[in-house]
Amino acid sequence: MRNVWEALSDPTRREILKILKKGELTAGEIFNYFDITKPSLSHHLSILKQAELVNSNKQGQNVIYSLNISSLSEVSDYIRGLKK
Repeated sequence: MRNVWEALSDPTRREILKILKKGELTAGEIFNYFDITKPSLSHHLSILKQAELVNSNKQGQNVIYSLNISSLSEVSDYIRGLKK
């Protein structure tokens, strides 16, 4: 779970997760929400993918990103377990 905590530690990555909560988006569509460089966004998306918090699917020229619901549920269950 180390990668998960690293991924969630950054406010930009947490915001990306919130944005993807609305549905699938391309990297270009996600980029429009931020005032950062494209390489920086790519780095954030890579960290989220490595932590298995987002899925990516190549469709033609685009990569479509979505939340990995099963991994997020696992993290949520872990946190809930700490409260008991």
